[in-house]
Amino acid sequence: MTHDLVLLIAQYGVLVVFFNVLADQLGLPIPAVPALVVAGALAAGGELSALQLFLAALVACALADGLWYVAGRLYGSRVMKTLCRVSLTPDSCVSETQTRFERWGMNALVFAKFVPGLATIAPPLAGATHVKWPRFLFFTSLGSALWVGVGLGIGVLFNAQVEQALTWFESAGSYALGILGGLLAMYVAFKWWERHSFFAALRMARIGVDELYALMDSGTNPTVVDVRTSTARTVEPRQIPGSLHVPLEALDVHVQKLPLDRDIVLYCSCPNEASAAQIAKLLMNRGFKRVRPLHGGLDAWIAAGYSIEQLG
Repeated sequence: MTHDLVLLIAQYGVLVVFFNVLADQLGLPIPAVPALVVAGALAAGGELSALQLFLAALVACALADGLWYVAGRLYGSRVMKTLCRVSLTPDSCVSETQTRFERWGMNALVFAKFVPGLATIAPPLAGATHVKWPRFLFFTSLGSALWVGVGLGIGVLFNAQVEQALTWFESAGSYALGILGGLLAMYVAFKWWERHSFFAALRMARIGVDELYALMDSGTNPTVVDVRTSTARTVEPRQIPGSLHVPLEALDVHVQKLPLDRDIVLYCSCPNEASAAQIAKLLMNRGFKRVRPLHGGLDAWIAAGYSIEQLG
């Protein structure tokens, strides 16, 4: 690695790591792990202080997680919906994240930064479900320390290889930047294609809230199914009157209770009715013909001013 490059990173390395980690944890598409690995390699060579790097990254994580926690506490499900709406992985954002949070409890915060889709959603989810601030801070700090330590540790262990790679990138100049830019563009394009394919697979006829209300008012007695996770129901403790609660993970348990000869309307509180459409597809594959997701989900029902039930 050349002297000029070492001098530049050694002089600004701590600030670079701080702002890179902060941006990454705020949800911007700027991965921080490469910066942590490079910083760890420089720390192993004596160009940077490992303690300063560790503390800077830890403070950046705490700031980002704290902001997301407060946002979740103040705005509840609206924060998660916004994140899921812009996420490149809407399938995991809609259901898997909340399911993991329910399964792992507060331990989800310890491993969140290692799990795609969970890292950004977990802090506002903790705030929205009213996890106490000291408890949240303890678990998220533990997870941040583990994540930062692993990133820096990899750099320390493989410092020789990292320095060789930096030397090559410097000598390659714009050619290396072009390769990195191309790889990043390919990654984003692949994730966009996955997102597009996911929503295309869930494209089906929806039922509007006015049509559902008319069915219920006419005595047709459609079966209305709330497919939200238990965590989502905690964040928004209301439901359409008479709803059955059948989350995805409990579908096999409840599927025999659903009628084949009546309309089944599924709703959730996620963007594009993704969870409702997923379960609708599964039910159709099992022979259910009169199955439709509710367009706009629970939010549309509430916005239309129809009656609502508070969860006990």
